[in-house]
Amino acid sequence: MNSPAGPDLGATAACAVAAVIGNCWSIFLGFRGGKGVATGLGALLRLVPWAVLPAAAVWLGVTLSFRYISLGSILGALGVALGAALLGYPGPFVLAAFGVATIVVARHHANIARLLAGHEPKLGQRRPSA
Repeated sequence: MNSPAGPDLGATAACAVAAVIGNCWSIFLGFRGGKGVATGLGALLRLVPWAVLPAAAVWLGVTLSFRYISLGSILGALGVALGAALLGYPGPFVLAAFGVATIVVARHHANIARLLAGHEPKLGQRRPSA
């Protein structure tokens, strides 16, 4: 596998998770920010690239089939973590993948509630006005 090498894999993995945390809870935006999907993708693409490929296919398939971007993002993030574990990446990278997946799922809590209630807007659908 072509994963980053170095004296401390744990530091590399921690930096990947820190990048996602910084995206989600930016000090420059009053500890508000994104949901970590794109930043997590970039970080994990460097750490566990072969785990990202099938997870990207899951994201695309779920998003196109069900037209829920949030559902595709959640399942894709979980798929990267599972793939990293199954493909035998180093422990710190697997932990980082699970950490990123946990953050992504947690940041989608409102989307999950809307999905369960049947109110999540689909891809291409306008959100109702507040």
